Amino acid sequence: MMKKYLVAATAALVCVAAGAQEYPSKQVTMIVGYPAGGAVDAVGRLIAQRLTDALGKPVVVDNKAGASGSIGAQFVAKAPADGHTLLVAPLTSYAMNATLFPATTGYHLDKDFAPVSLVGYLPLVLVVNEGVSASSAKDLVSMAKAKPASLNYASSGNGSIEHVAGEMFKRQAGVSLLHIPYRGAAPAMTDLMSGQVQVMFATTATAVANLKTGKIKPLMVATPQRISALPDVPTAREAGLPGFEVASTYAVLAPAGTPPAVVRRLNQEVAKIIQNPEVRTRFQTLGIEAMTSTPEEATTRVAGELSKWGKAIKDANIKAE
Repeated sequence: MMKKYLVAATAALVCVAAGAQEYPSKQVTMIVGYPAGGAVDAVGRLIAQRLTDALGKPVVVDNKAGASGSIGAQFVAKAPADGHTLLVAPLTSYAMNATLFPATTGYHLDKDFAPVSLVGYLPLVLVVNEGVSASSAKDLVSMAKAKPASLNYASSGNGSIEHVAGEMFKRQAGVSLLHIPYRGAAPAMTDLMSGQVQVMFATTATAVANLKTGKIKPLMVATPQRISALPDVPTAREAGLPGFEVASTYAVLAPAGTPPAVVRRLNQEVAKIIQNPEVRTRFQTLGIEAMTSTPEEATTRVAGELSKWGKAIKDANIKAE
């Protein structure tokens, strides 16, 4: 019996090794659950372009937008678990969807995917209209406490990461701000610059692109360390809000059940791509801080995102509309 077991185990290992060596056997498709032109799409295309050379097979990006990214995620969750279909995932947004739309997402972030690697994170920046007299986050908190509900903050929509960040800020700083939701970050930023609203948590990319107008100013980045795109802007900790961290984390995921050897191969190749100086420079222009991880670290991060944002949304009593 022991001999038969050893023979079977050896055969299984040989099959796994052979599978990794044969991978990929055809085109690899990277699914992006959002329209072309956004940050998630840009990350996917940067990785796909270089992964083509690394794997020796075409790696193409397919945008399957809709339902807050759920259509693309559903497609990958149901795809064959062979590594030929991958998902470029904004983990933070998907984790929020799990709490806001539990009956309609059509997938389980922690069960239906095999995390390959974390690739970067897009921090949020607290910005205000130029007419707001506050020159720091502490000044803004003092203003808000002195005149409760006198300041409005914009977001790209109810349940968006900007909305959740604003509610977290209100709770931790102990202030009252009125939430004004918009249909996207662009109209929200337009009204912030015109003074229709006074405050907004914007992604680094959105903030940096509009700071040059001089109509808005940054007060704080919601990260533990200062970021390369805005090195002179203090962190939340420096602003007196320790532990206040809000960033959209990006990862590459494969369908659950993908052979570990294939996941490892992909992880190694993605890590090399993210460490490429040209890629890191391009990430920086997008406002994204590059990062890498092991598959195990990415799996732990998925669980952490679900826990953190589920609690934040419930504590703030945010409901989907």
